[in-house]
Amino acid sequence: MIIGLTLILAAQLLGEALARASGIPVPGPVIGMALLLVFLVVRDRHARAAARILPPPLVNGQLEGAGRGLLANLSLMFVPAGAGIVGRLDVLAAHGAALAVIVVVSTVTTLAATALTFVAVSRWLRAGEGA
Repeated sequence: MIIGLTLILAAQLLGEALARASGIPVPGPVIGMALLLVFLVVRDRHARAAARILPPPLVNGQLEGAGRGLLANLSLMFVPAGAGIVGRLDVLAAHGAALAVIVVVSTVTTLAATALTFVAVSRWLRAGEGA
């Protein structure tokens, strides 16, 4: 479990370092997640070589176990945000209606953008099949 968590955090650290060094407008954790995905794909595609080269915790499922453990306790990571909201109830009382409108508008905008993107990609793929 410790090695799995270490690899996950190392991927995040490497992603953050790459984001800051290159100046690309992508968050470091997203780059780290992509790097971890590349590692997992390469490891699974070349399983025999990986079993010889990598330490056992990285090939015997402990990395996946660490990920499942984090996901199982993901709700605990939202506690600080909830405590922050409770600590600033005065702001919520003063601007609650505006915040509610912003949340609803941003949610509807996100859903519309997602649906329009899906329709556009679907049409594009259908057009590519016909060619």
